[in-house]
Amino acid sequence: MKNEPQTLDELLSGISSANAAAADACRRQWDSIAKPLQGLGKLEESIIRMAGALGHVPEQGFRRAIFVFCADNGVVEEGVTQTDASVTTVVTRNLCRGKACVSLMAKCAGAEAIPVDMGIRDKFEDPNLISRRIRTSTGNIAKGPAMTEQEAEAAILAGARLAGEWKEKGYSLLAAGEMGIGNTTTAAAVCCALLGLSSREATGRGAGLSDEGLARKREAVHRALAVNHPDPTKPLEVLARVGGLDIAGMTGLFLGGAYYQIPVVVDGLISGASALLAKRMAEPAGDYLIASHRTAEPAGESVLRALRLSAPLDMAMRQGEGTGAAALFPLLDQAIAVFYGLGTFEQNGMDAYVPLGGEKP
Repeated sequence: MKNEPQTLDELLSGISSANAAAADACRRQWDSIAKPLQGLGKLEESIIRMAGALGHVPEQGFRRAIFVFCADNGVVEEGVTQTDASVTTVVTRNLCRGKACVSLMAKCAGAEAIPVDMGIRDKFEDPNLISRRIRTSTGNIAKGPAMTEQEAEAAILAGARLAGEWKEKGYSLLAAGEMGIGNTTTAAAVCCALLGLSSREATGRGAGLSDEGLARKREAVHRALAVNHPDPTKPLEVLARVGGLDIAGMTGLFLGGAYYQIPVVVDGLISGASALLAKRMAEPAGDYLIASHRTAEPAGESVLRALRLSAPLDMAMRQGEGTGAAALFPLLDQAIAVFYGLGTFEQNGMDAYVPLGGEKP
């Protein structure tokens, strides 16, 4: 196990590309299995990416966990949400009780949903809550920066270290989820800054805003960019000025996955914005990402394209929390079962399929 990184520079410098040989071996094995070539489509690619990240194909029943990074966002005071910040605490408490949406879905998928307090407004303690608090909520990005760069770096390192801890415990797959009222606003601002999108192109209705509420939200994102002037070539600056503590923690988990060589599943828009920040900080970190679903939020497709990922699921989900990752897990289990259980063309006494116009695999 690598030493725990003490600075962001140390974390970034310790990230290298995934194991191409392991990924290629997995791909060749898929092509030798007695079924149509690429018959399981994006599920095969997901297992190949897992093999490249881990250095081997995971065993059946591999351990998996979803970290739900919880934090509040000062931009809520701009009227960009249907509810106030108290709901962040309510849902975080439900996460601790195993009664949140992602908790129930994760249980069905043989996973754990683990809440992490990065900076919820109403602090509380619970034995099932991991505290990695950096500060209480962020600043209002429509009026100034969300946090300092030092706070952003501390939050990234906190998320990265979780990847190392859970890799040490024997986990083979992690996922980045979130809970924080107002975080579709901060995620939209991050996407605008990194991808050159307008506030109209990037900002959606989140938890079902009215037309009037959507207009306020777009205006808040527009003002956040005008006030903070985030430099798209400086992802840490983008995060600190218009992001959130939950986004920072997830960015750290993605970077930590790459540092400790464990794949991390991307959930929806907010998780995707965090993955994009991670990739902009360390390009090889993109090798360790696995997409779960196409979110209904408008910037979601642009984020996936920037990450060079294609999501297996398209269900118009916008729940967040890591629910898309939870939905993907059973499909990965099925793919792994086929990988180990079906047998090769040779074992089944069959002629191998040949790619059209190509040679035998």
